[in-house]
Amino acid sequence: MGFRVQTTLKSTFTMVGSGLHSGRPARLRVMPAPADFGVEFRRVDVTDMDNRIPARFSLVNDTQLCTRLSNEAGVEIATVEHLMAALAGCGVHNAIVEIDGPEVPIMDGSAARFVKEILSAGVVELHTPVKVLRILKTISVSEADAFAELSPSEDFEIDFEISFADKAIGQQKHTLNMKNGSFVRELSDCRTFCMFSDVEYMKSIGLARGGSLANAVVIDDGKVLNPEGYRRVDECVRHKMLDALGDLALAGVPVIGRYHGIRAGHRMTNLLLRAVFSAPDSYEIVEVTHQQSAHLPGVGISNSVLEVAV
Repeated sequence: MGFRVQTTLKSTFTMVGSGLHSGRPARLRVMPAPADFGVEFRRVDVTDMDNRIPARFSLVNDTQLCTRLSNEAGVEIATVEHLMAALAGCGVHNAIVEIDGPEVPIMDGSAARFVKEILSAGVVELHTPVKVLRILKTISVSEADAFAELSPSEDFEIDFEISFADKAIGQQKHTLNMKNGSFVRELSDCRTFCMFSDVEYMKSIGLARGGSLANAVVIDDGKVLNPEGYRRVDECVRHKMLDALGDLALAGVPVIGRYHGIRAGHRMTNLLLRAVFSAPDSYEIVEVTHQQSAHLPGVGISNSVLEVAV
């Protein structure tokens, strides 16, 4: 039996790290929240205006190499996708995230540390049914050679393809049904990646100031510069799937449908959610059924899964 009711954390956890792009240190506290609350970021370093930023796709104001949210007061929080993926992948529907800086810490470049803290804190059921975003009609968006699509399915699946000229990445494709804790086992440890030739450009426009081999896979002329190499042979496409899960979590409820991405990134997934919610006949938000509840991300995860995966 899966979760038919919403969940939150059993206890609060705290993490400290630096932002990948800002390079600024930040402390975050992830705390329990009531049913129907969703996920909300609170910039505790901002005290002279509204510092609450709901984790919603409609508040995304930048998607250049990360997902950034902004509230009506202009208060921002960047690089939310890995934490959002961890919460969604562990089946946490409601949480308050207090943070004292403008960017979620990058940790090791994956979602593994977030997952470890979530599962150590524990997940508790609330007494309100889970609602899901059920895709009724295929919706797709495209720009240049990038493509993203949501189509009807009885499960939540992610299907992703990437293609890079550098042979250290090349063409990669992976498909994963997100039930039975598959996110924790198959995706959560996969790190963000970049080309060494792009690093100087990113820094020139104020990005990647906190980047290093400790929090990103760096590729240069057919080689992985990290001494340990890849964690998985297709780590790059799996990280893209991790990002997609985090960005889809900004729908505010779990998705029942199939996501297909080709060379897609944060921008394409956000455009896709906007397209879905702009087409009322393409979706419905309904209480999860018994059958669907067993297929939601996070169901079946335990500390034994944690020990094996992260």
